[in-house]
Amino acid sequence: MEEKCEQNLPRIGDKVPDFEAVTTQGTIKLSDFKGKWVILFSHPADFTPVCTTEFIAFAKIYEELKKRDVQLIGLSIDSIYSHIAWLRRIKEKLGVEIPFPVIADLDMKVAKLFGMIHHSESTTAAVRCVFFIDPDMALRAMVYYPLNVGRNMDEVLRVITALQTADKYKVAMPANWNIGDKVIVPPPSTTEAAEKRASEGFEYIDWFLCKKDLPE
Repeated sequence: MEEKCEQNLPRIGDKVPDFEAVTTQGTIKLSDFKGKWVILFSHPADFTPVCTTEFIAFAKIYEELKKRDVQLIGLSIDSIYSHIAWLRRIKEKLGVEIPFPVIADLDMKVAKLFGMIHHSESTTAAVRCVFFIDPDMALRAMVYYPLNVGRNMDEVLRVITALQTADKYKVAMPANWNIGDKVIVPPPSTTEAAEKRASEGFEYIDWFLCKKDLPE
């Protein structure tokens, strides 16, 4: 029970804890990336099949994330030597170079800070977490997957794009939103504004649900 209580459970909207960690690209601090978006993700272990497919998939969307000014950072509870050997094997066997840093978290310091250890799954491996952190170092979204289900990269790109678009235009995103789709106009907060909503030029469904196109 004491071990379980050592972990924090991050909450959307909270400032994320800063940390310093050794990675495959040298020592980093999370606060080094303040001012840009960060996607921090954990994987259970090096040299495992599902994680290998995920790393290849993350590498394939890396350039798209860079276009969105997003820093991608991986993590597992493995040594730096294990990480290096695994990434070299991926390049050798599959022809894919992993361009983002991978944190070596043998002491579970970062994993515990972000609640990545779920004891019903494993006490020695992180589950598949994805944390979307904004330029002010606030947690904006998070997704957890079990050890045996790989992540969907289209959804990772969709979530970061939706968050950035919502911030830029002060709008909300409907279900299944993707680039080019209409967005939701924030609902009015007074009776007077609700009565005017139908005449404001939006796609009007009801006073609380209106959509619009974004500028191209």
